[in-house]
Formats: sequence, structure tokens, C-alpha cells
Amino acid sequence: MSRSRICLVFVTLTLLFVASAFADDVVVLTEENFDKEVGQDRGALVEFYAPWCGHCKKLAPEYETLGASFKKAKSVVIAKVDCDEHKSVCSKYGVSGYPTIQWFPKGSLEPKKYEGARNAEALAEYVNTEAGTNVKIASAPSNVVVLTPENFEEIVLDENKDVLVEFYAPWCGHCKNLAPVYEKVAAAFKLDQHVVIANVDADKYKDIGE
Repeated sequence: MSRSRICLVFVTLTLLFVASAFADDVVVLTEENFDKEVGQDRGALVEFYAPWCGHCKKLAPEYETLGASFKKAKSVVIAKVDCDEHKSVCSKYGVSGYPTIQWFPKGSLEPKKYEGARNAEALAEYVNTEAGTNVKIASAPSNVVVLTPENFEEIVLDENKDVLVEFYAPWCGHCKNLAPVYEKVAAAFKLDQHVVIANVDADKYKDIGE
């Protein structure tokens, strides 16, 4: 197997590992545990999703950020249900499209449908209003090294380091979707002195991109 292919496999596995590790902050609901987690002594925001749904995939990193932010809030649970696997739960609550986000007040199994923007900040504001909490979505400092014409060769051509470089454009939708996952990869490798996770604005620095 070529080195490039090995690197590609390694990066893919790393992305999957990091994404799954961060997803632990969102409670996974099933037929077996739904009533144990929802309608009890905490309010619950529940996302009903399907794994193949494009809008669900786009929401996923935002929802994981929300889950991480509310992890220590004892009065709230951020949860999700895979409607492909648990059709009976989704049918019970009238889910007909994905993603559907519903708020279940403390002690109630009568949900209110969320109709707002699908980003962590808007969802947090909604949950804070419903639950009476005051949780903030904290933006962590970036661990991605920003490359420019001044530092590109010095960093990328360093023989003592392996460097993963993302060439992106600020207006690119796919780049925006990748950004939170890329940040998690950078965080995972931040203590490794021999690995650099970097990016370069190929729209601003067209010569590097070309």
C-alpha cells in the first residue's frame, strides 16, 4: 500500500474516531430508554433524525456542540433518536421529516416542536428559555495552524513533521461543514509534536492553492 493511501486511511479513521468521541455528549435514545430519559426530572431537547439525511448531517456538529455545552446542566438533557432504527418512537411523536427537533418539558411527554435556526447558538437560546438555564456556547481557541505565504514552506516542508493541510475557501459550504470536525482532529493531535493540522485560505492566497 502506498504511503499516500496509508495516510488517507489513517486520516479517515481519525475523523471517525474523533467524531464518535465527541458525539458522546448527546444522549442516544432508543425504544428501551426513551421513557427513562425523557419526561422525568429534566427537560429534554430531542432530535429525531435519519443517518442518510443531508440536513441531519449538516446539523450534527452543531448539535454535538450543543450537547457538550449542556453536559453539566443537571436540569437538561440533549438527546437524539435514529428514526431508521427506532421507527416506533418517531411514529409515536408524529415525526414525518428529518431532522425534527422537539422540546419535552420536565415531567412531560407532550413535546413542543422547535422551529428556529439549526445552529448551536439558536438551539442554546431556545433551551435556556424553556429550561430557565443560562448556558453559553463557548468558542474554544483553534488548534488549526493557519498557513500563509510567509510560513507555508517552513511548516509544510519541515522534515521532522507530518502535515495535514486543508485548502479551503470561506464561501464554500462543504468547507464550513468540515470546519468543526477539522477542529476536533486538530485538538486530538495538539500534543503531538510530530503532527501539524493546518489550513490555508486558497481564495485569499491563490498562488498557494494553484
